[in-house]
Amino acid sequence: MPSDSPNKRIARNAAALYIRMIVTMLVGLYASRVILQSLGVEDYGIYNVVGGFVSMFSLISGSLREAVGRFLTFELGTGNRERLRRIFSTSCFVMAGLSLIIVVATETLGLWYLYNKMVIPAERMQAAAWCFQLSVAAFVVSLLSTPYTAVIISHERMGIYAWMSILDAVLKLLICYVVMVSPMDKLVSYAVLLFLVGVVDQIVYGAYCRKNFEECRFRFVFDRELFRQMFGFAGWNFIGSSAAVLRTQGAALMLNFFGGPIVNAANGIATQITGVVSKFVSNFTQAFNPQITKQYASGQYESLMRLLIYGSKYSYYLMFILALPVFLNARFILEIWLGTVPDYTVEFTRWTLVFLLAESISRPIITAKNANGNIRNYQIVVGGVLLMMLPISYIGLRCGLPVTFVAFANALTAILAIFARMFMLRGDFPGWSSRVYFKKVVLNVILVSTISGIVPAVSYLMLPQGWVNLIVTSLLCLVCSILSIYFVGCTKGERAVLKGKAKELMSKLRKQ
Repeated sequence: MPSDSPNKRIARNAAALYIRMIVTMLVGLYASRVILQSLGVEDYGIYNVVGGFVSMFSLISGSLREAVGRFLTFELGTGNRERLRRIFSTSCFVMAGLSLIIVVATETLGLWYLYNKMVIPAERMQAAAWCFQLSVAAFVVSLLSTPYTAVIISHERMGIYAWMSILDAVLKLLICYVVMVSPMDKLVSYAVLLFLVGVVDQIVYGAYCRKNFEECRFRFVFDRELFRQMFGFAGWNFIGSSAAVLRTQGAALMLNFFGGPIVNAANGIATQITGVVSKFVSNFTQAFNPQITKQYASGQYESLMRLLIYGSKYSYYLMFILALPVFLNARFILEIWLGTVPDYTVEFTRWTLVFLLAESISRPIITAKNANGNIRNYQIVVGGVLLMMLPISYIGLRCGLPVTFVAFANALTAILAIFARMFMLRGDFPGWSSRVYFKKVVLNVILVSTISGIVPAVSYLMLPQGWVNLIVTSLLCLVCSILSIYFVGCTKGERAVLKGKAKELMSKLRKQ
């Protein structure tokens, strides 16, 4: 396990993000229950599909966000401050122009689809239209703030996210109570208040960046060569961004077409509960992603290979420890959380957890490939694999398979994408080996998962569903996962580091 200075910074940033996660998880789960009860299943499903349709326009913006973040982090690795300032100013111009394009697209194509294709009860169409317009406004606000959030991540100032997430969670909890007593249409009230929370978040981020980072003092500078490079990177990254967004929002639209708002509600709930689990891992990956890019930029290739193996393994382990008890006890957990569980929610939740486990392995490889900048063939191959999810799902639904087949297809293509990414990283930097990565990461996590799951699965099947089953199974999941990770997943050197840290902690506790 790496123990040098950059990795100490990774650990410190991850710790700050985990503290944030504990608070936001508790508040978020409670708020989700309250808002589902306040809106009702149908309105909750309407907001899910309408907001999801607007998010599809991040096909374009998502690729540019990746470009801005990659260029900023790369220049921090090289130490070129003047170019850093030019990147920030140019990206502001790019995002302003893109915002205008997206507004035009949503107010034409988007409105046409809303009124002519979406399956929404006629009496709720006006409320859906309000949600649509407010979702567009919130999306534009988020887009304009992209350069500022990219700067924070590039500088590895993760502490600001902890404070901002707590503020965001508290405001969204207040929204739940306001919606409950609002004399206005509850769906419209919810959309208005979420938009206002987004505005507050972005104002604070912008003020923080202008105060703390010199490159965030905007100048009227438009670098045409830099613009060309950023769009060249973003153009190929568009394929990957489109695959990521289409498999999520395209699936939501497909489910709406074949199942209506009730199925969208089930899918939305599954996405929320698995989103809570995935944020634990994203905190970890967000903490070390800047180091991957900086190590590539500075030519530290041996350290980079170790970081990729370390990051992929432990991203998966963190996800697996949380996902296994949720996977087994999904029905009872949903009943506790929601009271009334919409049809298909359990199946959607379980398959989405499998998808997230596959994605957790891939995240470090994605960052390494973006650091290289040569992403044309990579995006064509990997994006093509991921986009297979849509035709596979459509064919399955047309053949009469249940709507949960969409979630299965999503998980299947995510697993196939791991192998595609490993193959496409060949030759990008000295020291990369697909064979070594496959052995030390992929085979490792398969073995750990198999060993960890046997005893908890037997316990789950033998005990009657209820609190006893939940508690016993969750404890067994935790113990079996930790033991399997330590004795099977960790190398001898990693176990030695863990022992040293444990002894150091025990020594400090004794002194107290």
